[in-house]
Parts: sequence; structure tokens; C-alpha cells
Amino acid sequence: MVFLRSVSAISRLRSRVAKQSSVSNSVRWLQTQGSSELDLKSQLQEIIPEQQDRLKKLKSQHGTVPVGNITVDMVLGGMRGMTGLLWETSLLDAEEGIRFRGMSIPECQKVLPAAQPGGEPLPEGLLWLLLTGKVPNKEQVDALSKELASRAAVPDYVYKAINALPLTAHPMTQFASGVMALQVESEFQKAYEEGVVHKSKFWEPTFEDALNLIARVPVVASYVYRRMFKDGSIIPLDDSLDYGANFSHMLGFDSPQMKELMRLYVTIHSDHEGGNVSAHAGHLVGSALSDPYLAFAAALNGLAGPLHGLANQEVLLWIKSVVEECGENISKEQLKDYVWKTLNSGKVVPGYGHGVLRKTDPRYVCQREFALKHLPDDPLFQLVSKLYEVVPPILTELGKVKNPWPNVDAHSGVLLNYYGLTEARYYTVLFGVSRSLGICSQLIWDRALGLPLERPKSVNMDWLDKFMSLSR
Repeated sequence: MVFLRSVSAISRLRSRVAKQSSVSNSVRWLQTQGSSELDLKSQLQEIIPEQQDRLKKLKSQHGTVPVGNITVDMVLGGMRGMTGLLWETSLLDAEEGIRFRGMSIPECQKVLPAAQPGGEPLPEGLLWLLLTGKVPNKEQVDALSKELASRAAVPDYVYKAINALPLTAHPMTQFASGVMALQVESEFQKAYEEGVVHKSKFWEPTFEDALNLIARVPVVASYVYRRMFKDGSIIPLDDSLDYGANFSHMLGFDSPQMKELMRLYVTIHSDHEGGNVSAHAGHLVGSALSDPYLAFAAALNGLAGPLHGLANQEVLLWIKSVVEECGENISKEQLKDYVWKTLNSGKVVPGYGHGVLRKTDPRYVCQREFALKHLPDDPLFQLVSKLYEVVPPILTELGKVKNPWPNVDAHSGVLLNYYGLTEARYYTVLFGVSRSLGICSQLIWDRALGLPLERPKSVNMDWLDKFMSLSR
């Protein structure tokens, strides 16, 4: 029966296609990185018509070609493994991990411009890559950094909206409220209401909203942090700093290593293809022609869930509970006992497993490399390293976990804690600031390509029972 046919062959084909396109696309982008055009919007104006034609050809020539089979497990299991979204900015492979426009994280670290030789990539460089598919030069990145700083002014009513909430409100609640307040200045909403823009040009006011939003979310996020944890003393933006360094500065952390960490953090958390909760929520809401502020606020509310972005908060809290109960010098045998204790209590080990990945998350690996370089003797990092040795074999032995390896959340909290950002409840806000780059980039392309309203078909269990009986 077609409905129940295995999807393994499709999965293998998808993986091969992804790897082949990744290699060829990486070569194309590396060849074009020398472009002297400094204006990002002008670059997009050149690229978009070509991609619009490409989409039309795909639809006209291959619109009826199946890309997979749907099983009952997929319908009942959160649509996992079901191919059903177009997401141009990144592609996730179960074995390789994420590729941003065809480029792996190590490749991005090697070719994207950095603040200093051998340093971590600047997030502005990744934003340029996500939007254009081209590796920018340092001059282009510096120009984009200046443009974002020029767009970063936040109206007073945004702060008043946040201040209307109690200090006890979760940081993500305050952050999402601030983003919603920013929506008052949406260029897309104004253009749509006035009817002055043809739908083929919807991407242009979307671009303005997206860059304004990306520029302003670090300001809003740092305001939430200082309001909650630093007695409300606000640190203004420094327009001489790059995006990641400025975010670190506004939070109150000015050490060179913390600025480097923030550049790395924002870059690797920026995008993870379109099927995760926050990305999909942003795409879904955006497909109704909701402006980027509305779409991104929806994404943030998805990110705030314990099964998604809130996990990075849970990891550090769990690690600290290990230290509280067993001490910093815990042996591997003691650690094994604690892991089993956690699992036997019906809980999960936070930071391990992933809905798609089947190997160690490359985002975990690059954070581990950062720690080995900058804080090899930190007790919490050493504990994280022991967990890397202890947890996967236990989860494999348990037999219920498809991926026993650590994900991005297993490491980020320990790095932030080391440099003084110890408030774990705030960590998901950092994730949200980072994710603005990927979600907003794709929203621009959604409008440029004229992608339609998302409307999948749903069924109930009666329908499934009837379908099964008729298929026997």
C-alpha cells in the first residue's frame, strides 16, 4: 500500500541531493564573494528575478512529481520526516548537520569575515550569506553592520509596553511583548493598507521591516535583561561595534572573549531549516501576509516552549543540580548513576537528542572547540565533557532514543555562565535574537517568491480508521 510504504529510499535520495547541491553551491558562492556592491538590497534586486524564474520552472515542469510518501506515523507523530516546506536559507542533514546556503559551520568559520584574524564569524556576514547565497567580503560586512546600527533606534512606547509587565514575567514574555510593540512601525503593513505596492514587490517593505527588526531585537532583549537582573540600568548601543559585540556590550559584558562568544552564538543559532517550531511558526504566520514583526513574535512564542528553545535554560539548571548533589569533581561512575536516576524518574537528560540529527550537533562541536581554546579548566566545562562520554552509551542502552548525541543546547549555557551571564531563565532570549537572522531572511524570500498561504489538510482518527479499513 502506497500510504504505508517505507520512506527510507526517499530519505536516502534527499540526503544525496542535499550533499550534491551543497558542494556545487558552495563553489558558486565562493567564486562570487569578491563583489564590490555594498548595498544588500541592491544585491537582492539582482538575484530575485532569477530565483522567481527558477521557482516557476520547478512548478511548471515538476509540479506533479512526488517527493515522499506519508505514513500514519507521520500524521500522528508531529509530521516528522514529512517533506512539505520550501526553506531557502538553510538545509539540515541528519548526518552532516546544518548547512547555511550550502556551507557547513566549519566552512562558515573559515570564509566569513571576522572582527579579528582567526576570530569567530561576524553575524552580519552570515545574514548576507543567508539572504544572497554569496560569501561577503569584509567591506560588505562592515557596511551592513553600520546599516543595522543606523536602524536600531527603539521607540519609547516599546519600553513602556515592557514596563507594564511585572518583573516576575518570564524574559521571553517580556521580549515577545517588546517585539509586538515594535510592530507599530511596520513598513509592510503601511504599504499593504495603502495599496501602493504590487504583490511582486511585497519583498521590498518586508526587507525594510526585516532589517529594522534584526537591528532592534538586541536593544529590546538587552533592555529586558538589564530591567530584570541589573536594577534597570540601561547601556546604550555603541555604533562603533559590530552586531554581536554590541549585543554583548548592551547586556553589560565587554570582555573580548565574551564578544567573540556572542558572535559565535548568534551565528550558529541563526537558522536551522524550516521545520523546527520557531521557524515553522514564523513561516506559517508570515504566509498569511502578516508582517515580519507579527511572524517573528509567533516564532518567539514557539521558541519559548520547553521542547524547543527553553531547553538551553534547562540544561544549565540540570548541570548545576548535578554539582549541588555530587560536587564538581564527580567521577564518571557517579555521573552514570545520576543520569540513570534522572531517566528513571521519568525525565530526560536535557541537551541530548534531536528531532532530525542522528550525530553530534556541529553547533555543539564548535562550542566545545571554543571552550577548549578559552576555558579548558572550567569545572562546568569539564563536567560537560564527561557527560559527552557518559550519556550517549546510556541512551543507546535505553533503546528508545533515535539520537543519543548532544545538541546545541548541551553546551551554550556553560559558556555563557563562565563569562558571567549566569541567569539561565534569560538564555532563550539570546536564542531568539539569533533566530531573527534566519526567520527574517526567509520571510523576505517568501515574499520575493510569492509563496502561498500555508494550508495543509488535517484528519481525525475516524478518518484514519476508515482509510485503513478501505485499504485492507
